[in-house]
Amino acid sequence: MNLKRTFGAILTILGIVCLIWGAYAFLAGGGSVGNVSVNQFSAAVPFVLGLIFFFTGISLIKRTKDTA
Repeated sequence: MNLKRTFGAILTILGIVCLIWGAYAFLAGGGSVGNVSVNQFSAAVPFVLGLIFFFTGISLIKRTKDTA
């Protein structure tokens, strides 16, 4: 198993989780999400971080050659 592909899959999953959490926190409208007080503007931070993780993970998976 290729280490870069594994790391890419982990980054992709982490990016999906951050995207979902950021979108949920944004839609909550400034309430508490999971015992964390978040307003709409600070909910953009995990969303942007999730986008970065997601696209980095996808590019690692796509560009790594599978040599066994």
